Amino acid sequence: MSDSLKSKAAKGILWSSFERFSVQGVQFFIMIIMARLLTPEDYGLIGMLTIFLAVAQSLIDSGFSQALIRKQDRTEIDNSTVFYFNIAISLFLYILFFILAPYVADFYNIPELTSIMRVVSLGVVINSLAVVQRAQYTINIDFKTQAKASFTAAVFSGCVGMALAYIGSGAWALVVQQLLNLSINTVMLWYYSRWRPLLCYSWRSFHELFAFGSKLLLSGLLDTIYRNIYPIVIGKLFSASSLGHYTRAHQFSEFPSSNITGIIKRVTYPVLCSIQNDDERLSNIYRRFLKLSAFVIFPMMTGLSAVSKPLIFMTIGSQWEICAILLPIICFSMMWYPIHSINLNLLQVKGRSDLFLRLEIIKKLLGVLVICITAPWGLVVMCYGSIVSSLIALVINTYYTGKLIHIGFFKQMRDLVPTLLLAFAMFILIRIINVYIDSIYLQLVIGTVFGLVFYLGCSFLFRFKELEELISLVRKK
Repeated sequence: MSDSLKSKAAKGILWSSFERFSVQGVQFFIMIIMARLLTPEDYGLIGMLTIFLAVAQSLIDSGFSQALIRKQDRTEIDNSTVFYFNIAISLFLYILFFILAPYVADFYNIPELTSIMRVVSLGVVINSLAVVQRAQYTINIDFKTQAKASFTAAVFSGCVGMALAYIGSGAWALVVQQLLNLSINTVMLWYYSRWRPLLCYSWRSFHELFAFGSKLLLSGLLDTIYRNIYPIVIGKLFSASSLGHYTRAHQFSEFPSSNITGIIKRVTYPVLCSIQNDDERLSNIYRRFLKLSAFVIFPMMTGLSAVSKPLIFMTIGSQWEICAILLPIICFSMMWYPIHSINLNLLQVKGRSDLFLRLEIIKKLLGVLVICITAPWGLVVMCYGSIVSSLIALVINTYYTGKLIHIGFFKQMRDLVPTLLLAFAMFILIRIINVYIDSIYLQLVIGTVFGLVFYLGCSFLFRFKELEELISLVRKK
């Protein structure tokens, strides 16, 4: 990797990490407070609507963000076309959700969902207004500006959400918090951006971008629907309370996993796009990203799994005991998400959105099959099934990577096995230590400290290159 590209990647990773973890850190702290003030049912009500909002966001983006980032000769007409298309789609979706709200409430047999869905869906329109700005910041690997906007929005919306939860607003506290977060973030992105849309729209530009983005759109929709099948099934077959426990466990696991995945996708995509025609260089940098990501995420997820019970009991209370049972299982599923992300990013970099779509269809069909098999056995078995689905997806995702740049499943596993074994050894060590400790406070503190010292110490002792690479990236901040 050249010095300039490495410097850009390092700055991108650090600022994207700051944005993700500072914002999520604030939101995590707020979630802890609100989880003590609200009930699992309150969170379950919002969880029932997650699929609609997630699908809407996929449709709004329509793959255009990735198409803009990948296009080397993008123009202002391209940007404006995407901007107006996004607004039109978001308005259409809001009207559709407004009409569908009573039917969704009937499906779950919860009348109050009608008004909640009609209000929370306003976030679809708000979020559509800044898609182009986010794409431009990503093209320039400028995550510093996005960090400012996200952090400010998280703090102000969180304070309002906590105040509403304190006075007994229930699920509406979560609704207001979400809408206020999106509004402040959008306003700040516009304020810091010099870009303004032209009064023009080009069908030629639309078709050119859509040719690449349409397949990513379908892939994104499949992935979004699949990831939200679990909340739909849980909400329908079990209860709002069960869904509340599941969504909280998923949120805890997402703090490290999805944030690392988001950082990787945002930074690796523009970096790899800039060298998309140099296969040898692309292959080398790709493997370095892969190993560095695993070195960071594997111990975070196995460590979180090992201390899940004391963490849940200390933060949000013993009333979330079911959440503490689900979290350690979900962690082993979510630990592979960053690896999936890098593999899929490569297909986009090489312009093979057709292969991207093909993979998504195969993975989701198999994933739905796993859900159908595990759902009758209960919530815990469904979570174990998600681990199986994640491993199946890993094998499938690496198939075309091997075809395109000759780094398939077995070569990737050879790169990742040392880190994986060390992370599992750390997990076992923490579990053994906690057997002999009664206090949940000491279990969390001692388990975390011993695990961290063990992992870093062994990495240094066995000369893991990923540790040196991580230190090098920090020094090049």
